[in-house]
Amino acid sequence: MSDPSAQPDTAVIIPAKDEADRIGATVTAALAIPGVDLVMVVDDGSFDDTGRVAKAAGARVVRHSRNRGKAAAMESGAEAVRLFDGEVAHHLLFLDADLAETAGRAAPLVDPVRAGTADMSIAVFTTRVRLGGHGFVVRLAREGIKRASGWDAGQPLNGQRCLTRAAFEAARPLAHGFGVETGLTIDLVRKGFRVVEVEVEMAHRATGTDWHAQVHRARQFRDVALAIAARERVLADLKGAVRGSR
Repeated sequence: MSDPSAQPDTAVIIPAKDEADRIGATVTAALAIPGVDLVMVVDDGSFDDTGRVAKAAGARVVRHSRNRGKAAAMESGAEAVRLFDGEVAHHLLFLDADLAETAGRAAPLVDPVRAGTADMSIAVFTTRVRLGGHGFVVRLAREGIKRASGWDAGQPLNGQRCLTRAAFEAARPLAHGFGVETGLTIDLVRKGFRVVEVEVEMAHRATGTDWHAQVHRARQFRDVALAIAARERVLADLKGAVRGSR
């Protein structure tokens, strides 16, 4: 259980694009998480009022003039948080913009990082949303993480993650776009950082089945595949170098 008396030590970073209908509730809920003293929303080229609504709800807002993708938004948010760090860097809690009031249930993700028993925690949603064909991307990510790092991931694409600043910096540069979660997991496990999964009662918008959703999933598949391929090449090169030195 989260300690409601936790000292402020955590910043929430929310990448967002065209989420004006949910971002206000997400920010309000995130601000209520014990130990959170900063919510940073990265408006990634929205065409709606995402940034304005987020600011009105109490968030700091960074805006990209054009859509640059999730990984770039995460990096922009982390750099912006650095400006508010004191002597000790904030833990970084990444949340999706469409969580609405369930964002407030992310507190258990912070606990192992705050306690020093994990360097990155990954959410496992106890409430499942309709995947609408999303499963093949999940399988790709799960199998790729297993091959590249040996770690079994329950929900490999879950974007709800808490990291120490040191872990985040060790994973940079982040994998492009929607490959960011897969790349983060592989890179940190390989480097010996402690990664855990934590069950949380959170939920985001269900994935649709229209052509927009299908295009989105195709982009996810592409980015995840590229992230895995890049890391498998690095692993193959390392193994080749070791064999060549014998």
